[in-house]
Amino acid sequence: MEQVTLSAKPRAAFGTRPSRRLRRQGLIPATVYGKNAEAKSITVDSRELYLAMHTEAGRNALLNVDIEGDEKVLAVAREIQRHPVRGEVIHLDLIQISLDEAISADVALEYIGTPIGVREDGGFVESIATTVNILALPTAIPSSIVIDIEDLHTGDTLKVSDLPELEGVEYTDDVDRPLVTVLLPRVEEEVEVLVELGEDGEPIEAAEEGAEEAAAEASAEEEE
Repeated sequence: MEQVTLSAKPRAAFGTRPSRRLRRQGLIPATVYGKNAEAKSITVDSRELYLAMHTEAGRNALLNVDIEGDEKVLAVAREIQRHPVRGEVIHLDLIQISLDEAISADVALEYIGTPIGVREDGGFVESIATTVNILALPTAIPSSIVIDIEDLHTGDTLKVSDLPELEGVEYTDDVDRPLVTVLLPRVEEEVEVLVELGEDGEPIEAAEEGAEEAAAEASAEEEE
């Protein structure tokens, strides 16, 4: 997997107000954590981060973090915090990694093909999960996992145990976790309402209501 360089600077100011000022300057507060190293508070350029997170590897991109005045650190992004309304990144944690040690990753699932249950029965595909958790060396993490669902009939469900075997990749989710299924659309039953008709062909209930209304009007006129 290709490594992406991400420029960074040490961060000295902390708290809500300093963080807001940094974001107005196009900088994102971040923290780099290492297994045997002290955590480092840094800032990264928001545009550089955006480009790094939008490579084929997505959020699992290998980031060569070049900290000004310090050594370069190979890391991956974890715990990305976003603004609840605008969706922009407001803080992130970077985890220092080694190329020869396996790490956990959340990988996107890509469903392809039109299931038999859709083509022949008029069913629809319900995507239960869009990602799966894996354990692999950083260079072995796939950008996505492709799943062919063409052979699924109505009522069929694919689980983690049905995922393809990938060299160097271990699925860490429960093997019985459902991922995608094919269902038939719900059909609302039509309820037939039987209405009793009078001699004049009018519904008895309607005739009774009409008589009640006429009696009420007559009573009102007498009171006036």
